[in-house]
Amino acid sequence: MKTYHYILLPVLLLYIFLTACSNYPEADMIFYNGKVITVDSAFSIAEAVAIKGNRFLGAGSDREVLRMAGPRTLKTDLGGKTILPGLIDAHLHPPEASVSELYEEIPDITTREELLEYIRRQAQEKEKGEWIIHPKFFPTRTLEMRQPTLAELDKAAPDHPVFLDGGYGGMINSAAIRLTGIGKRADLAGVMKDEATGRPSGIIKAAAFLYVKTLLPVRTPTYEEQLDALEKMIHRYNQVGLTSITDGTMAPQEAVRKYLDLRLGNRLNIRVNLTLVVPGYQSRDQFMNELKKIGFYSPFGDEWVKYSQMKTSVDGGILTGTAYMREPWGPRAGEIHGFKDPEYRGILTISRDKLTGIMSAGNEMGWKMTAHVTGGGGVDMLLDAYEAADREHPVRQKRHSIIHGNFYSPGAISRCARMGIIADMQPAWFYKDADAMKYMLGDERVKTFLPARSMIAGGMILNGGSDHMVKFDSYRSTNPYNPFLGMWVLITRTTERGTVINLPEAISREEALKIYTINNAYGTFDEAVKGSIETGKLADMIIISTDFMNCPEDSIRTITVEKTIVGGRVVYNQEP
Repeated sequence: MKTYHYILLPVLLLYIFLTACSNYPEADMIFYNGKVITVDSAFSIAEAVAIKGNRFLGAGSDREVLRMAGPRTLKTDLGGKTILPGLIDAHLHPPEASVSELYEEIPDITTREELLEYIRRQAQEKEKGEWIIHPKFFPTRTLEMRQPTLAELDKAAPDHPVFLDGGYGGMINSAAIRLTGIGKRADLAGVMKDEATGRPSGIIKAAAFLYVKTLLPVRTPTYEEQLDALEKMIHRYNQVGLTSITDGTMAPQEAVRKYLDLRLGNRLNIRVNLTLVVPGYQSRDQFMNELKKIGFYSPFGDEWVKYSQMKTSVDGGILTGTAYMREPWGPRAGEIHGFKDPEYRGILTISRDKLTGIMSAGNEMGWKMTAHVTGGGGVDMLLDAYEAADREHPVRQKRHSIIHGNFYSPGAISRCARMGIIADMQPAWFYKDADAMKYMLGDERVKTFLPARSMIAGGMILNGGSDHMVKFDSYRSTNPYNPFLGMWVLITRTTERGTVINLPEAISREEALKIYTINNAYGTFDEAVKGSIETGKLADMIIISTDFMNCPEDSIRTITVEKTIVGGRVVYNQEP
């Protein structure tokens, strides 16, 4: 009898094995003989990955994964190439970016003379009296780090109004001053004056800046042109490995239709998280009623188009001297941005009480709350509002965030970690702006500018985005959106001018990759379905030109994407 059992057992085990193999789902696609960086909890490295439908079927050794092949499986030999999970951008503005160069290329200005030459050319090409507009000009990003003077603008374009848009402030010339009448408008805050003459200097901020923008000519593409432009912009994002994005636009209700129409037409090749602008706030009761009228809270939607957060705004921007800082900006910033008050700390766009009411009510209603804030003082004020909300209803599971933030003190890091507040940061800002921040703020204060190592060590979750909104090129955009550039900046702390600033705050390749994958997925409540290559997750992945984990450090920023797959479908394939 015992002999019979010894013979039967191996036969039974073989039968079970063969039955299991025959019942195993047949993969649609298998990629093997490569390096698959899964970004799972163990940061496992596999050789192969299989896809069935729109999900990952499995990842592991070549031998394990190739067992999932059937007669119809498309098998690709990677030849040692590297696969990463699809990359995610946590904050950008695709509708605005997609039409920014629809009619003409926007010059990449690096010096004051390049700006003036651009204005001179425009003056020759345009009829007298036509506006000359640069849609995103920041003097701190020129080598000279200073505004052009009113006289320089007037000489370059004496017969044309000129507007240099810096997002939260800008500059106009004398023709524009006359045309807009801002010199005679005592009710407009933000008209900077020349000390010697008492007349407008051309630098405008706050209400004056917003007023001038309402007078600018607007060329609006047709809806179909906008839809086509957005589809093309998404394709550019696919080319650099992006498979998911968060549209951080303050009025996304206007953009939702575009994303949905692209999806209905089978033209949406990226997953989109949307940002709902906060309703108008007069009182807590009124605001709560407005939130109830919305009828949903975050996250709401599906794997393609979803609302994930509600957003307000706290201050201005670091490149216009309107970010609200912990300490006065200082004299060097004053020289650049035209303010003389030694106690000037920036501009708040919301009161403390209103901010607290918005965050408290939104938290209670189940929304993930967030806010645009760029200065350290604004960060602290937003954290005060989150703490007030936390005393009423715990915030830790809501995944509230700080968009931009930039300046994190040890105290701010500790407060964020305790409440689970996510830092939604833009590494390319460090690349473009850390030199200017060091010049204006000094060596000590610049240590708080995106201190990624301290933030991670302190227990914070970091999300990575670009704030892309102007120009098409992934490297030359006003805010570059190439995620490999962003990761390289976090790893090296190197600026556009080649300066290494505060190297102890550099992070590892593994940490940088997590920021653009699983961390960003967590920020939109999606860590269970994307952000890593694991069985059952959405089959979003990319094949890249270089071994991300072992290539020379300086090669990281120039990594190219050879293939992008979203939901098991190839949406970008590099030309041979």
